[in-house]
Amino acid sequence: MSERVSENNQREAAAKDPDGGLGEKAAAPSGVPVIEAYVKTLPGSPGVYRMVSGDGRVLYVGKAKSLKKRVAAYTKPDRQSIRIRRMIAETTSMEFVTTHTEAEALLLESNLIKRFAPRYNILLRDDKSFPFILVTDGHDYPQVLKHRGAQNRSGHYFGPFASVWAVNETLAVLQRAFLLRSCTDTVFANRSRPCLLHQIKRCAAPCVDKIGTNEYGQLVDQARQFLTGGSHRIQQQFATDMQEASEALEFEVAAQYRDRIRALTKIQAHQDIASSGIGEADVIAAHEAGGSTCVQVFFFRGGANFGNRAYYPSHTKDDGVAAVLEAFIGQFYARTLPPKTIIVSHALPNRDLVAEALSVRAERRVKVLHPRRGDKRKLVDHAMANAREALARRMAESASQRRLLDGMAAALSLDAAPERIEVYDNSHVSGAKAVGGMIVAGPEGFIKNAYRKFTIRGVRQTEAGGGESGVEEDAGFSPGDDYAMMREVLTRRFSRAIREDPDRTSGQWPDLVLIDGGRGQLGVVLEVFQDLGLDDVAVVAIAKGPDRNAGRERIFLPDRGEPISLEPRDPVLYFLQRLRDEAHRFAIGAHRQKRSKALSRSILDDIPGIGAGRKKALLHHFGGPDAVAQAGRSDLEAVEGISRGLANKIYDWFHPDG
Repeated sequence: MSERVSENNQREAAAKDPDGGLGEKAAAPSGVPVIEAYVKTLPGSPGVYRMVSGDGRVLYVGKAKSLKKRVAAYTKPDRQSIRIRRMIAETTSMEFVTTHTEAEALLLESNLIKRFAPRYNILLRDDKSFPFILVTDGHDYPQVLKHRGAQNRSGHYFGPFASVWAVNETLAVLQRAFLLRSCTDTVFANRSRPCLLHQIKRCAAPCVDKIGTNEYGQLVDQARQFLTGGSHRIQQQFATDMQEASEALEFEVAAQYRDRIRALTKIQAHQDIASSGIGEADVIAAHEAGGSTCVQVFFFRGGANFGNRAYYPSHTKDDGVAAVLEAFIGQFYARTLPPKTIIVSHALPNRDLVAEALSVRAERRVKVLHPRRGDKRKLVDHAMANAREALARRMAESASQRRLLDGMAAALSLDAAPERIEVYDNSHVSGAKAVGGMIVAGPEGFIKNAYRKFTIRGVRQTEAGGGESGVEEDAGFSPGDDYAMMREVLTRRFSRAIREDPDRTSGQWPDLVLIDGGRGQLGVVLEVFQDLGLDDVAVVAIAKGPDRNAGRERIFLPDRGEPISLEPRDPVLYFLQRLRDEAHRFAIGAHRQKRSKALSRSILDDIPGIGAGRKKALLHHFGGPDAVAQAGRSDLEAVEGISRGLANKIYDWFHPDG
């Protein structure tokens, strides 16, 4: 496969002292001298290189047909862009991996970019997996279901679909047209009468022998044909069967075929892009404007449109749209298998190499096409129009968001418009199941992958510092003590930030902390920041006005004695309300989830050695957890699956003194 270049030679070359080892130890060298030292030891074979900064962060990952020639180009920074010059200046070491082919280097480069997210690479910041439809194997009556994640279950997978909505729509059609079961094997094996899905004509009820194995197998085959593009052929067959049933005076059967034809017709009406003859393909189009790029991916499988998704790769304004598209394709297919054909909107700089690398990834031939005319060009034009409109909407939203942030800075007397706002709120019922919520917003809107939940345990700050984090476990606080809860959440959040990112280089430190509350809550935040030695994070508290009326909020600032109020129709006030309401929604949702989980727990869940099966057996035998707790040793031993030793353990758990 691949072999690593001698790291000892690299270190020796890079560590040479320019002073010949004389005098005091010099700082670690960086820039062109470091790169020149590596060039002397590099081979002329394909491979991947990493440029690393002094603090160990990967700055850039690149591939090369010849490592020696490619890296040597960095020794002449005057021929590079300003961005690359900056990267060269920050480089203190490099790492290399040689590969057999350039295609293998391209695949490795994409994987390493996904892994390290280097700041000087074009980055695809979206790790969401795609949903599939799975028709299972290994059962006389296969199940059809939605699937996301590793494809390690036996069966036929169809997709990917652009969204869960598209999967649910298709599953609804499969149920109406082919009457396939969606229940689990356990439910299937324990049914004694048809379920509601059979009553509404969405399942053939194989669980109670309403249909034979052969007939059900025909339905499964028809569903697979439908998912691979044979919907018109199946519809014609249904029409023939409906006519035959009608002529035989079997009008109820004919009506069933009619309903199944309507289901197929409905899904065909959703195919708003002419895709006949396209088969299995992804259409990928990119549009660039104002230094930003939107990439639209349309999924076609069996000639059917499985939906589309928009992406916004992170890159500099110097990167051309074709280069962005090529980098996007490499990273996009690093986590999902490519289809047989990929249709792109721009001529890729290394189209043949990309096709070869994707073929290696898929273990079959993959074609990369850049059509200039015909039906495939119409598909590209449609995707381009979607990319252009999506980017325009995003830029308009971003500009509006930026104006709101500037207005917030002016209204709240901030030094500059905040790039990261953290909003905190707590939710509980008389102190029970207390949860703290943190939401994050910035120039691009809400940053939902940065949201955090805090299970409030009851901690207090210690005078001596409380060890590493400055907090220690306490016996708790009085129910409903919002000040103590807020103190715990903020102490934990910023103690960890100080410990893990003291230099504030990861972009996870807020410029503004917004608290749902009044002067008391603001005082708590200022106390926590004072104890932790923080004096450069802006803090604002927003409280509802008289009678808790929206629009009459009072805003508390640290350096003002009296709260300020904004005009009821001020856009900045609306923005602050949105931030507060989002934090409130998130905290309440986390609290309700925790409360629901607690309600569903049983006293049996805490007993060591009692899993789901034994818990079910105990509940079925005794009728409830309280009866289990009151049962004797011999009674417990009579339950199926409960040995004498386990019966003694259960009894001792509920009777520790007996």
